[in-house]
Amino acid sequence: MGKYEYFNRDISWLSFNFRVLQEAMDKTLPLYERIKFLAIYSNNTEEFYQVRVSYYKQMIRHENEFPRQHFRAVDPVGTIRQINEIVTNQQSIFHLIFEDEILPELRKSNIIVVNDKDQLSQEQMDFINAIFYSDILTSIQPVLLVKKKVRPFLKTGHPYIAMEMVNLENHGKQHRERYGIVKIPTDHNISRFLELPGEDGMHYIMFLEDVIMRHIDAIFPGYRIRNWYSLKLTRDADMEYDDYEGEDLIDAIDRIRSARSLGNPNRFQYDRAMPDKILDYLRTSFHISKDLLVMGGSRHNFRDFFSFPNPIYPKLEIESLPPTPIPALANLKKPIATLIGKKDYLLSVPYQPFEHYLRFLREASTDPFVKEIKTTQYRVSDHSVVVNSLIAAAENGKKVTVFVELKARFDEEANLKWANEMTKAGIRIIYSIPKLKVHAKIALVLRKKGSKHGDQAYLGTGNFNEKTARLYCDHGLFTSNPEVVRDVKELYKHLEDQKLRPKFKHILVPGFNMIPVFLQLIEQEIKNVKGGKIGYMLLKMNGLQDQEMVDGLYKASEAGVKVDLIIRGVCILKTGMPYSRNIRVIRIVDRFLEHSRAFVFMNNGDRQVFLGSADWMKRNLRRRVECIFPIYDPELKKELLDVLNIQLSDNVKACEIDEHLINQRIITKGPDIRAQIAIYEYFKNKYTVP
Repeated sequence: MGKYEYFNRDISWLSFNFRVLQEAMDKTLPLYERIKFLAIYSNNTEEFYQVRVSYYKQMIRHENEFPRQHFRAVDPVGTIRQINEIVTNQQSIFHLIFEDEILPELRKSNIIVVNDKDQLSQEQMDFINAIFYSDILTSIQPVLLVKKKVRPFLKTGHPYIAMEMVNLENHGKQHRERYGIVKIPTDHNISRFLELPGEDGMHYIMFLEDVIMRHIDAIFPGYRIRNWYSLKLTRDADMEYDDYEGEDLIDAIDRIRSARSLGNPNRFQYDRAMPDKILDYLRTSFHISKDLLVMGGSRHNFRDFFSFPNPIYPKLEIESLPPTPIPALANLKKPIATLIGKKDYLLSVPYQPFEHYLRFLREASTDPFVKEIKTTQYRVSDHSVVVNSLIAAAENGKKVTVFVELKARFDEEANLKWANEMTKAGIRIIYSIPKLKVHAKIALVLRKKGSKHGDQAYLGTGNFNEKTARLYCDHGLFTSNPEVVRDVKELYKHLEDQKLRPKFKHILVPGFNMIPVFLQLIEQEIKNVKGGKIGYMLLKMNGLQDQEMVDGLYKASEAGVKVDLIIRGVCILKTGMPYSRNIRVIRIVDRFLEHSRAFVFMNNGDRQVFLGSADWMKRNLRRRVECIFPIYDPELKKELLDVLNIQLSDNVKACEIDEHLINQRIITKGPDIRAQIAIYEYFKNKYTVP
């Protein structure tokens, strides 16, 4: 065993997801905000089983292809067992929150989630009868299970009802137990939740499965239902397409939906009330091994709760925080290019409006001096204003080049659809690079000679996606700094022709200078401490998993460098060890998703500050095209440090991660500081014109 220890990346991620679940426990939050966190937890867990558990499953299937020592170190069988135990425990807490807190609180607010004990009025019965026979019945395919003979295919990620039944037409013989199964048809454009006619100021919401079970005689005539239980199967969705390129990759993306739906099982969730006899029958019928079993509650697929109706909206909802515009960029009298030509601007969404970036694109699309626009697209929103602006630019005679990353997991089909739309408009599309994902968030506006504005760039920490820009905390830099813009141009040349190996002087790019420069910056802090100066680093990321970088932080800590880490998700760095005693890891989970990446090095008082798209995960540092960029403007540097320091002082929504991966609440003297609200107020006070 080496000198240093690390957490398993996936066990550490489960600690983050539990922190999400803790938000659903927070009784100070409005009820529908708590419901939203149940949906986020459920969705996160589903994707985790689709992707991360697949890694261990595939490893078990291909054991002979791995070095024996590596296979033992990873211990995929033991890790899956540990994951299932942790998730089973979390699920029991999840269902206690929903059943013992959320449902009673909804009732107190006159919102009745109808259960089998609730009596419905004749009007309500007529309403659900009409919907059942007109919309639901035709979408249901009931199956009577016959062990080893009749075994329907379980669709991934969809809830099912398993029924214990007896045949009423046995003509005096002993009633024989039978089992049936029905898929809840939410994939047929039918909502999981039905709003029934209200009565006496009360609002009634019914789960789709409860509507089905009230009409079960129409589905299984001649049978009496003794009991029914929910279940769900999650399949492997980790598609292997890194080796594809060009048309082959597009073909692979076209096949992806059917391939995902046919993946190997990774998790079988079942109702905790289900008797062992029925569970064993289902396991045998569907060839489910014991290592797939994860106990749940009486309902599954809580990610459907993103669309849970609120009949008394906006009551029980979180108060909206309208973004504060940057006055200069909101002033339509001056072109945005004129402003950026004079100084850099920092955009911090959702505290400030993403509209500033959309305006940057819009104006470039009509500027007669603009000859070319280049940008990357990783995740595109449904009705993308960004893409429509790029199409408008092409229609206005601009040369537009977009690098579309088709391998953005779960967004492959949407990205391909938008790529096709842009191609039709005459935009040059560059598709994915084999074995690499392009994750950099960069846009470039190139102008003709003679323009009073030079070439300009926007470099970001998050996707060019107006939907997520309302929910994710990200930063972006508008700049016309000729040296930084030159580096961005060189990066685009490399994207267009991987044989070109440019030299970057300002931006950091994996495979070129990112790892060496980061290690050099860490080493610089160590040297400063050894020379009697102060050494300090403040690093904010979504994930920290690259062992080389973690070792660098351990060495810095041993040397006496103080390190503050704000890590939302995966963190393999182990706190509480002798070699990590100078490192603090905090995690912030609140109404917005913390998504930005920021890197601050004390540098003996002359702080070096960077933003960018890359976490310190192996994939980001070694298998992706990323862009980390410096913040040079002293005013913007101060603004960013102010924001980061507010996050470090959070004692409401921040937790410290201890040596057991427990999210420890931060208790400090003085007033409560909730970072996201404090940052919102910071921008409001700074940018609101008196």
